[in-house]
Amino acid sequence: MSIKIAGYEFEGPYSSASSLEDRSGVYAILCKKNSDSYSLVDVGESAQVKSRVETHDRKDCWDRNCTATLAYAAYYTAGLQQAGRLEIEQKICGTYDVPCGEY
Repeated sequence: MSIKIAGYEFEGPYSSASSLEDRSGVYAILCKKNSDSYSLVDVGESAQVKSRVETHDRKDCWDRNCTATLAYAAYYTAGLQQAGRLEIEQKICGTYDVPCGEY
């Protein structure tokens, strides 16, 4: 299962953050509108995607901006350091109107 976001193939979306892996990458928080439709709520990067998403300080923002069901996806970047992950995050934020976070 995968979803394309700004040209990147993300694993997911998953109904639970526990399905993510603790690897470096870029994560996407999505709002599932219906069976095939998602909107992007937040995007970020981390050296440990699963742990970051599960303990995120913007969870309240995600809930406020998704009246349906939250979903989680990740683009794992084993070969990239933080600067490379930030570049992907910024590209996505420049493509979509992301309501949570400061970009």
